[in-house]
Amino acid sequence: MTDKTLDGKKIVLGVTGSIAAYKSADLVRRLREVGAQVNVVMTKSACEFITPLTLQTLSGKPVAIELLDADQESAMGHIKLARWADWILIAPASADIIARLVQGRTDDLLSALCLASESPLAIAPAMNNKMWSNQATQDNLKILKARGAQIIGPASGDQACGEQGEGRLLEPVEIVVELSRLAVPTKLQDKHVVITAGPTYEAIDPVRFIGNRSSGKMGFSVAKAAAEAGAKVTIIAGPVQIDTPTGVQRIDVETAQQMHDAVMNEIKSCDIFIACAAVSDYKPERAENNKIKKAGHDRLQLNLVATVDIVSTVASQKDKPFIVGFAAETEQVVTYAKDKLQQKKLDMIAANQVGEKLGFATEDNELQVFWPQGSQTLPLAPKVQLARDLMTLIIEHYNAKNST
Repeated sequence: MTDKTLDGKKIVLGVTGSIAAYKSADLVRRLREVGAQVNVVMTKSACEFITPLTLQTLSGKPVAIELLDADQESAMGHIKLARWADWILIAPASADIIARLVQGRTDDLLSALCLASESPLAIAPAMNNKMWSNQATQDNLKILKARGAQIIGPASGDQACGEQGEGRLLEPVEIVVELSRLAVPTKLQDKHVVITAGPTYEAIDPVRFIGNRSSGKMGFSVAKAAAEAGAKVTIIAGPVQIDTPTGVQRIDVETAQQMHDAVMNEIKSCDIFIACAAVSDYKPERAENNKIKKAGHDRLQLNLVATVDIVSTVASQKDKPFIVGFAAETEQVVTYAKDKLQQKKLDMIAANQVGEKLGFATEDNELQVFWPQGSQTLPLAPKVQLARDLMTLIIEHYNAKNST
């Protein structure tokens, strides 16, 4: 195989109890052929079909089996693997592991690792055709797909039980081809993506500020998705407490002006600018040097002035990047988003409805994405998966614009 899409990618390969486990040896070999790093995690039942020593020899790394392993868990081994992985691939994936993932079980290493990871998950099923077609299995797969899991296969044909039908594990070379297609890391290779995230705080005095409810979760999820797609990523973050995704450069700021200055320092080398941050529209005309005392005052009057419009400033540049804006609205989401798209001369805008319990500080979100010639709805999903779907759309339109 000559496709290097997976070159350098860190893959956790989960092997479960299926007669098709013997194919995992060839799968490890083929993943390494295309440059992937592979850590194998086996369920105990998988060890009945193929030895850990075989997969350890082929992967070049110790095989993890036990959830409560004194050596591994002293360093929280399953958490380390969950953070290490660019992809988790379960092949073969039995009906049992599929059900466990749906239930959020954590009583074996592989299930616990999947629950602890935000990495994309690919599942290559392998089971008897009757088990595959059973409504319980199909319902479980629908749930996993809705959560963002990618299903690879299965194939149809002769089975070990002597029957024929769907449920055969795809051949290792086919699995690698499918995973390469899903990973698409080279689509943003050598591209610089700049993303803003979180709120900005505008000082009233040394203690108080004007801010908003933005958590920054969506922006950081988009940064992670851009890095997964092979880009050089810079995230300019307002005051949020979120871990920086692997491989992403982070610049911390507090005010709208600081965010503007940081963006303009990066914009000359930027190919795609994604303005996820909920930048304050106004700031106090002046900030007091000392804390304003309440004593003797029944009310406090603040004079507010507009902050710098970062997206408009970027859009006014002669050699501007591909620009994606965000519109967080409490009403008339479509109307306001389309107006912003046109007025600010953006390439694309992602809009969602927000409120005290919507959009901000939640784990899930949904987006309506608009561009000058069309739109697409990205349905409710975890923000990590939603960001990957949005990034796929951005890449498609960025490539279309730059191919003309």
